[in-house]
Amino acid sequence: MSDKHLPSLTKAGDLIQLVGLSHKSFILSLTEDAVFHTHRGILNHNDLIGKPWGSQVLSHNGSPFFILQPSLSDVLRNTKRATQIMYPKEIGYILLYMGIHPGSRVIEAGTGSGSFTTALALAIGETGKVYSYERKPEHQLVAQRSLKSLGLLGSVELKARDIVEGFDEKDVDAIFLDLPNPYDYLKQVRESLKPGGHFGCIVPTANQVMRVLVALRRNEFAFIEVCDVSVRFYKTEPSRFRPTDRMIAHTGYLIFARPIRLGTQDMDDKLLKEIGLITSNDEILDQNEDFLELCTLTA
Repeated sequence: MSDKHLPSLTKAGDLIQLVGLSHKSFILSLTEDAVFHTHRGILNHNDLIGKPWGSQVLSHNGSPFFILQPSLSDVLRNTKRATQIMYPKEIGYILLYMGIHPGSRVIEAGTGSGSFTTALALAIGETGKVYSYERKPEHQLVAQRSLKSLGLLGSVELKARDIVEGFDEKDVDAIFLDLPNPYDYLKQVRESLKPGGHFGCIVPTANQVMRVLVALRRNEFAFIEVCDVSVRFYKTEPSRFRPTDRMIAHTGYLIFARPIRLGTQDMDDKLLKEIGLITSNDEILDQNEDFLELCTLTA
């Protein structure tokens, strides 16, 4: 049999997913002579190394598992949580929309448990860098352990401090804020984000969205978009194909924008309205403090 027809085998250092009965899964990095303990039995890493991907293995008490290569979604679902984490449905959209790719330099504020940090680290590869800010050291410690276990800590620089004084980095490709008050930090974002770079944030309530929209225009951000992402699953039994009883619907509003430079030359109002920098209500928003007070009534 030629080499191209040989099955791909697991090796030491691989990240694997063990999927057992009731779809209970575990993610681990294969290490020679290590032992993995689970309530469904014990598995020696040496017995898992050299196995074909997709094959079945048994624990010491006979519990069956399949060996799979975990997807990013699998990794994120298995992240230890110290805080609420973003869903894969949002993370995938953010990475695509904000153009995160190998070599990107990205700032994240609100490390939390590190699920989005993990996704960013995988997306930027060995040539990029993630700078992740978190004001609660205990949360960042959870993220640090998770990143280390996945071999991603070298791609991330963790910073345990508030961002009120701004970011250390300049001219980065993208900045994402997972904070309750992103509208308070847009000046700091502009100082570190390269012209035309990507800004994004996530907030749970409509009142917060309104405050962000006002703050974005006042800080000369344009090309503003707001959306949410819903995912609906279907039963996979051919004779009973239909939507499942539950779906992952609204979990937060995603807001995206790009910083622009107006300069001193005359600007075309029609174009400024098209790109979202000004609206027909801007004069009202600037003068009506009652509107801003309404926006502060967040959940």
